[in-house]
Amino acid sequence: MEGPPWKKLRLSLERPYKDDDGLPIPVLLDITPEGQHVYEPKEDPIANVGENLRRIFLERGVDFFDRKKEDREKPSEPLATAEQAEQHEEENEPNKPMTPEELFKMRMDILPQLHIALGEMTQARDLLSLLLSSTGPSQSQSSSQNPSLSFLHSQMSSQTSPQPSFVTQLPPSALTATVVTKQPPIPSVQAFDAQLVVGSKDSALRKAAALLKSAAENIEFGRVTSEEYWINALKIRRSNWGLVPAPLPPGSATGKGADKTTKDFLVTFGLEESPLVFRRRAIGYIPSLGTETKSIGFPLRQHTRLQVAISTTDANGGRRTARNQIPLVDGLSLEGSLRAAQAEVVEQEIFATLIKEASSLPTASARVSERLIVIEAAQDVDLRFELVDSDSASNAGSGSADTAKCDLIFAALHVLLLRSHSLLKAERLKRTAVTRMQGMPAPPPPPPPPMLQPVIDILQYQVFCERIHTEVSTVVDALGQAGVPTQLRFEAVGGSGEEFIQQLRESKPKPIGGEALIRIDNRHSLRFTFLSPSMLIAHLPQATLGIASIPQLSQILVDEIGGCLLKRICEIGTERCRSVNGTWSVDLVAERSVGRWEGCVLSFHIAVPNGSSIVCTGSRLDRANGHLATMSETYRSHECIGGSSLFEWVGNVIEAALSKQPASLKHCE
Repeated sequence: MEGPPWKKLRLSLERPYKDDDGLPIPVLLDITPEGQHVYEPKEDPIANVGENLRRIFLERGVDFFDRKKEDREKPSEPLATAEQAEQHEEENEPNKPMTPEELFKMRMDILPQLHIALGEMTQARDLLSLLLSSTGPSQSQSSSQNPSLSFLHSQMSSQTSPQPSFVTQLPPSALTATVVTKQPPIPSVQAFDAQLVVGSKDSALRKAAALLKSAAENIEFGRVTSEEYWINALKIRRSNWGLVPAPLPPGSATGKGADKTTKDFLVTFGLEESPLVFRRRAIGYIPSLGTETKSIGFPLRQHTRLQVAISTTDANGGRRTARNQIPLVDGLSLEGSLRAAQAEVVEQEIFATLIKEASSLPTASARVSERLIVIEAAQDVDLRFELVDSDSASNAGSGSADTAKCDLIFAALHVLLLRSHSLLKAERLKRTAVTRMQGMPAPPPPPPPPMLQPVIDILQYQVFCERIHTEVSTVVDALGQAGVPTQLRFEAVGGSGEEFIQQLRESKPKPIGGEALIRIDNRHSLRFTFLSPSMLIAHLPQATLGIASIPQLSQILVDEIGGCLLKRICEIGTERCRSVNGTWSVDLVAERSVGRWEGCVLSFHIAVPNGSSIVCTGSRLDRANGHLATMSETYRSHECIGGSSLFEWVGNVIEAALSKQPASLKHCE
């Protein structure tokens, strides 16, 4: 609802003009150094009237009043020219809407005349007031004292008819004045008026107080913000973050002799040897007045993080993907926001370097897009590098071996980037020193060491070691099924973790290497060494061979294991055939162990089909009554799991041959 009109009345805060005693307050103009107050002088109304009258006759002539009267009595002159006649016709036309230009012109013509009329009316009023308030003696005295009135009287007497030289006194009834006093309002109206005055002054005082309070709060907020600004700057400097001068604001003077001193600073958190584009991104500033946030502002921040993923395909065609755990930093604090922004810029630089190297990989193919790199690192293994948004980055990991592998690659990329920067810095300092000493132009910088190829080599080496371990483990399991004591020691990476990281830091890192050692029957040993990405060397008793493929490795394992088993069978046969003076030997060409004694020839042949089982075939040739008798028996390790071992079966076959009877013990045929 709308209130009464008097409630909408707004009165401004007026200036006090009387003190508590009711005396007028003079206007203070100045205060002298001695402490004296200089007030505005009081104006004499009589002197003001005299001065105004004197200006009338000086500016407009002594015949001003008569000339004006004659002008009023003159008839209007005819229109002299055609232009004046045309203007007169336009004035007599019916009223038309005036344009803004016409209104402005009319205003400029009328305002000076109105000011003149106002001055004349004011002077006439003052003159009438003076005449009405004067009496006979006072009038003569004032006329003698006021030269303006004497001059006016003399001029009027000289131009009119001869009159007596004395000044006549105005009759009391010639000019009279009536003073009308407004009736005082009723008490209710007086109370209402007082409430209006008090309310308006109170409202004005409240508005003024609110304005002063707001200004005080703004000043206090500015002071507190300035203190926090410099406190944050000292914290940043104490944490060894870089501070650089800020550029001059737009419009600053840059000519000769101008003050080019910066008034602010910027925070840099990029790496020293990073390219210029990434060092520009790694710039922040501390918010100044007018902001409530306490963190640092980053004008070029992209809010992206690097994510490493490995996709593998198993033998059944199933595909699984593992990702690294992105380390998240609390960005609310001052230190945390700087670390989070630095991690983003470093990972963006890593991704840009990976894009450059992905197009020239010698041992892998890659697909590159704006924010994704997919590399076929090894057989059934895909390596992915992707820039993801910081808000959508997930830190939930599966805890599997592939996740740990992704975390290792993520950390290794940072180490490789620092290695590249350190080598670039060393080369830059070396070129600078040589240039200063010889005075020759600096040679072009060498290409930085690769970052992506070592990661690809590690993945290929890991797949290579898995395949070797699978082949060796299959043969070892087959020997275990045959009851042959076998031990396997497989070390994919030799040395400790510190040594592995130290190799990544070197300018020319050595290839990663490991070894596999197979101990057969606690008598014979097979040793293999391998180097990244796919180099395998077999250290045999008779030679050292380089292995180029997995089938070649399988054949060497079968040959060496078969030779070890045949030698062991010869030892068993020699021990069992002492009573008949039997002789045992190993035929390397036929790959069999042969035992001979009177009337009997016994041979054993070892085979490892598919490397998953041991098959031993025993053949016996007997001579009895002038006739040859042949008997053959076979031992299969995968059929005798939990039964007799290979060497027990061989001993039973030899005993049966010695007694010329079939083996009486339980065995597998």
